[in-house]
This record gives sequence, structure tokens and C-alpha cells, in this order.
Amino acid sequence: MTEPIDPALGRLGWSAFFADQIGPKDMALVPHRVANVHRARMTGLSPTGTMALVLPAHANTGDYAVGDWVLVHPHSDLLARRLERRTVLQRRGEGARSPQLAGANIDTLFIVTSCNADFNPARLERYLALANQAGTDPVIVLTKADTVDDPRPYAEQAAALQRDLAVVTLNPRLPDAAAALAPWSGPGQTVAVIGSSGVGKSTLVNTLAGPDQALPQQTGGIREQDAKGRHTTTSRSLHAMAGGGWIIDTPGIRTLHVSDLAEGIDTLFAEITDLAPLCRFRDCTHAHEPGCAVQAAIAAGSLDPERLARWRKLSEENQSNTPAPTRRGKKR
Repeated sequence: MTEPIDPALGRLGWSAFFADQIGPKDMALVPHRVANVHRARMTGLSPTGTMALVLPAHANTGDYAVGDWVLVHPHSDLLARRLERRTVLQRRGEGARSPQLAGANIDTLFIVTSCNADFNPARLERYLALANQAGTDPVIVLTKADTVDDPRPYAEQAAALQRDLAVVTLNPRLPDAAAALAPWSGPGQTVAVIGSSGVGKSTLVNTLAGPDQALPQQTGGIREQDAKGRHTTTSRSLHAMAGGGWIIDTPGIRTLHVSDLAEGIDTLFAEITDLAPLCRFRDCTHAHEPGCAVQAAIAAGSLDPERLARWRKLSEENQSNTPAPTRRGKKR
């Protein structure tokens, strides 16, 4: 029988998934949630507060992500081991050997964009593929609605990018922004914020954290000519939200390199993924083969050819950039 969850740990995001990983040899250890990761040090969060974790010899902080759960020796604060992650947000930079960890055990990913020149459906699809691959629930957050006559076309375009996709339009500077995102920000829930620089990510983090946070995130403006912003967040950290949950801010991303996202792309383009088994040939590229169900849907007007073009571009980029040992799924 599973032991009941300690409410104090539950408020930090602890769940049965992590409790089930605790064995008899771990009973003397204390769970901590990683709140900050720096090059040579880490900070852990427990029901009793925040503390610097003592790293074992030869430990590599690059192996840990903000949001990880770790077990710690109570008297020395020495980190013993990391628990298996329920979800992990990571991306591989161009030419990088291994993915960069952006956050772990995240329930919801707020993908922030604005109702101006930053709004780019093709780039949003890249973020959505990343969220899907991570195992998180994506939510598109549209900001700067006050700069356009009608934000509804932006919301409609965003909602059409993926089945059952939640889209929220708000002003991150106003207190009612927290109410708009309350369904994903309650006690024990963890969200992360991702998007380009200058779209209001840090402002949103500050609003959700409330006025009592110790160190508000810095915010910056944007260049009016192209709506691009300055990087104000340079590291990742875990912040308490006024609604009882936890939020991870991430540095702004100008270019999202697609790699290791096969399943995420399949989920993003579900209307294509669902048609593929109906094609005459199992290795159909949906380009010119006879009996292609995808091309038949385009001819019938039920599938947007632009979606197929963007699916092809992302799939080919992912295939090219994903190292061979981690490739999954059939080749395109």
C-alpha cells in the first residue's frame, strides 16, 4: 500500500511517482527539490527552506536540472542521488553533443508570444514539439494584445496549431493575468515559461510570483522596428507562485534547433500522423506516391498543404540533427 503523501512535500510538487522510487536504503535521506543550478553549486528546496547542497566528488552540475528531485543526507546536506524524472524539458544546441537541460518535472509549459512581429506560427510549432517531447502540457500565452485592434485572429491561429491546445490572451503586467493562468498554477503544480526575448516572460513570472517574492526577475524592453527584446533572464531558477505552484523562467530563445523531437512532432501534426497508416505504402513520404492518404486529404480540402510543408521541414530537420543512437520512428 502506498504511503500517503506528506502535504508539505506535496506543496513542492512531490507525488506518488517520486515516493515510489524510495527504497529501504533511502529511508534516512531527505527529499529536496533543485531550485538553482550554477556551474559549481546547486541549491535545494525542502519544507524547511532553501539550502546549498553539498555535491559529491566529481559531480557534474550539468547532469541536474531545476525542478529535479534529489535525496540528501540530512546532517551533511550531501547529495546522495537524483530521482527519475517524470518530465524533462531539454534541447540540443546546434553542434552540441548532448542536450541542455532547461527544467524537470514540469506539468505545464507556458509558450509566450506577443500580438506583434514576434508572432510566428512556424516557430510556435517548434516550441510545441519541444513541449510534447518533454511530456508537458503546452499552453500558448499571447501578450501585448493592447497593441492590436483585435487579438482574436492571433488566438485563432495559435489554437489551430495543435489539437486541444489551450490559448490564453492576457497582459502580464496586470494582476488578472494570474487568474487567467490559475488552472495550471495551483498548489503543487510546476510550470515553465519559454519564448523569445521581449515578449513578457519575466514580467509574467513576476506577476505569478506575486509582490512578496524576494528577488524579482529583471525585465527589459523591445526594439520597436522588429519586436525583438533584450535577454534579461540568463539562468534558470524555481520561483514560488502566489497561487501555490512553482514556476521556472528560462532565457529567451532566438532560434530553436530541432533535434530529438520525433514523438513531439508526431503529436503536433496529429492530423498527418493519423492519416499515415492509411497510405498504400508503409514508407510513404506523402509527396508523390500513389495511394497517399495525406495527399488525398489535401486534394479534398481537409488538410492544409502549408501544414504538410511545415511537417516535412521539421521532420527533415529533426532527422538530420538527431544523433543516430537516439533516432526513433521511421525515416522520412
